[in-house]
Amino acid sequence: MGTSELNTIKKELVSWIESLKDDTLVGLLNSVKLSSEGKSGDWWEELSESDRVNILAGIRDFEQGRTMSSKDFWNGLANG
Repeated sequence: MGTSELNTIKKELVSWIESLKDDTLVGLLNSVKLSSEGKSGDWWEELSESDRVNILAGIRDFEQGRTMSSKDFWNGLANG
C-alpha cells in the first residue's frame, strides 16, 4: 500500500470514527488502540459480554465448517 493510499484510508477512518454513535464500538476501537500501544492488559477482558459471546460463536462456526467465502457473502447480500 502506497503512502498516498494509506493517508486516504486514515482520513476515511478518522471521519468514520468521528461519526460513530455506538458506545460499544467506540470502546472496542479504543481497546484495539490501547492494545497496539501496549497499554492494555487483556483486550478480551475489555470486551462486552455480548462481544465475547459473538466471537466465541464465530470460532465455533469456523471449527464446525459453517463458513462461506467473502465472495458468496457479498453476492448473497447484493442479491438479498
